[in-house]
Amino acid sequence: MRKQTKTYLPLADIDRIVDIALAEDTAHGDVTSDILMPPDLKGKASVLVKAPGVLAGIEVAKRVFLKVDPTLKFEVLIQDGTKVKPGDVAAVVSGNLKSILKAERVALNFLQRLSGIATQTALYVEQVRGLDVYIADTRKTTPGLRMLEKYAVRMGGGRNHRFHLGDGVLIKDNHIAVLRATGMSLKEIIAKARREAPGGLKVEAEVTSAKEALDAVEAGADIIMLDNMSLEEMRRAVSMIKGKAKIEASGGVTLDNVRAVAETGVDFISVGALTHSPKALDISLEVEVQPGK
Repeated sequence: MRKQTKTYLPLADIDRIVDIALAEDTAHGDVTSDILMPPDLKGKASVLVKAPGVLAGIEVAKRVFLKVDPTLKFEVLIQDGTKVKPGDVAAVVSGNLKSILKAERVALNFLQRLSGIATQTALYVEQVRGLDVYIADTRKTTPGLRMLEKYAVRMGGGRNHRFHLGDGVLIKDNHIAVLRATGMSLKEIIAKARREAPGGLKVEAEVTSAKEALDAVEAGADIIMLDNMSLEEMRRAVSMIKGKAKIEASGGVTLDNVRAVAETGVDFISVGALTHSPKALDISLEVEVQPGK
């Protein structure tokens, strides 16, 4: 897995994603505000948290507002990665109200979704607190938003697995099925990957039994993914290969069973639900008109 700092979020990538989102929403103008709002009316708006969770995406929201109108002032009051509660004000944006309203929905869409991911991740992290294991994400991300969503996982205390297909060799069930049909064994598949992998890349293999896990280790895999195994089979696999390779648990992991999975002794647990089905955190924009404006 790629090593990254927790707060790594390239501005150029943020701007690219924000530009696409704004084009989708504002390419034809804001008809409602254009016909109703006085063009020079000033005011401010508070980014109001309405549910408990973990904040993520405040700098993305800021970029949205400033892209719409560089004259707006955006003051961040709560940093990403911070636990928040109803009533907290994460930021205040001030300036032209027409511009603020134009940016509102896109900014909140980013902030609510990313905070939802961070919040979901934090719940999983809390469930395994005190154990020598960490929670990781998967590539089950919204197309085009992977960089932001994986950032949100880090804000929730999780870690990132592969960012893309070139980040590491991950031999999954479909690779194995295709290659077995050509006559290759699991050990031969992994050995080939080990020989031909570009320098520095880890080789990970997905297995469904303790026997396959041992075969994968003997063939030279760096990471063994225990896929949809029972707790008993996971414990058996861990006892056979612990210390010889890193061990990942994957498949069917929920908040209800994640601690039991962690207690089998695996090194990390990947959870697709962190990014494919989080509940957006309830955050709104409360607008005030400046007196006399």
